[in-house]
Amino acid sequence: MAGSVFSRRRFLKTAAISSFLNPGYWSGTQAETVPTKSRLKSERVGVGCIGLRYQGSVLANQATAYGDIVAVCDVDRNVRDQAKASFGSTPYSCEDYRQLIARKDVDVVTIGTPDHWHTKMVIDACRAGKDVYCEKPITLTIDEGKLLRDVVKETGRVVQVGSWQRSDHRFRLAVEMVRGGRIGRLKHVGVVLGKNKTSGSLQSMEPPNHLNWNLWQGQTPDAPYIEERSHYTFRWWYEYSGGQMTDWGAHHLDIAQWAIDSLPVQIRGAGIMPAVKNGFNVAVDFEVDYEFANGVTMKVQDSGDNGILFTGDRGRIFVNRGKITGSPVEGLQEKPFNREDWKVYDSDNFDRPMRAGKLDAIVNHMGNFFDCVASRKMPISDIESQHRSVSTCHLGNISMRLGRPLQWDPVKEEFTGDRGASSWLKREQREGFEIQ
Repeated sequence: MAGSVFSRRRFLKTAAISSFLNPGYWSGTQAETVPTKSRLKSERVGVGCIGLRYQGSVLANQATAYGDIVAVCDVDRNVRDQAKASFGSTPYSCEDYRQLIARKDVDVVTIGTPDHWHTKMVIDACRAGKDVYCEKPITLTIDEGKLLRDVVKETGRVVQVGSWQRSDHRFRLAVEMVRGGRIGRLKHVGVVLGKNKTSGSLQSMEPPNHLNWNLWQGQTPDAPYIEERSHYTFRWWYEYSGGQMTDWGAHHLDIAQWAIDSLPVQIRGAGIMPAVKNGFNVAVDFEVDYEFANGVTMKVQDSGDNGILFTGDRGRIFVNRGKITGSPVEGLQEKPFNREDWKVYDSDNFDRPMRAGKLDAIVNHMGNFFDCVASRKMPISDIESQHRSVSTCHLGNISMRLGRPLQWDPVKEEFTGDRGASSWLKREQREGFEIQ
């Protein structure tokens, strides 16, 4: 990693980055949220749910603790009808999300669609005066994130991204301990995401009558219907997603970058690109090396123990959804970590004490969103942080697909001296589905 790609002649822009980015995100001084409170029936907000298969249905059910489902939307009629039957309030049902966000009884929107729809739906919902909880990754391209950030700022809407690991005590404790110096100076981060799926050549067919395939495709190129293009397996096609780099990566790279407290300046990705006609096309056997503006390095790969390993000059911490380990963690009983001194995010709604040496983790990401809807404070997975995190994921995919190392200016958000790479910051959008 210290070879020609990551030359020691760093064009580090740490000072510029510090002044350019939201200081609350990097310093941990974001405004405190209001603890979740019980709401009277008259105080409950109206919730509209877009995309209700898989994770979308999970979001809808979580939202019922804070509001009433008044409208549902999905381009698959079977999914839509099942969702409508699931809620006793008999919500309004539609195929086109624009009808849902136009309704006056919809105060907040949840979005659980495939990735290529996220940015457009969030932008349209914000401009319609709605607060939004949207699944990760928040964008399909880096330029989408730039536009989305501007729209959220202009409209003043609350947008929570579904990178819920930020609301898990294990991950937040790991970030706070790293940034609090418990492993000394952070030197390297290792991230394991898991392997992308592969396939043979898949059969095209007529789309089922219950699915509006044209609407499902949205901004992406019109393609013959293949069952494996839609629903869960959409993520193994670059047209609609980015494989594990933007799936697990939107979780793990977000946590890693939160702890690194900087942005990447050099990227070197490698992977095998499948050459299967009408088959999954995301890279396999991949890895990506990053160097950040503050000198920290990070390796992302597809094999190993899924999770994040932080290595400093005085210790290591490993964290995933099941555990947080390392000598600094084991030493918490003798040398407690006082979260009252400094937190990456202030919310009493999240915190649970260490009990008998085990961490009592709590995940209330949806609760944080509704807290912020009421208080108008910044949610824990805000647009700026999530745009920056998924941009790091996109940069890895771009480097893999181009097959060469890249230099990135995180202040200007553009590649340095590489017009070819710059063309990958956005994609052509199908007429009628442009994001504006």
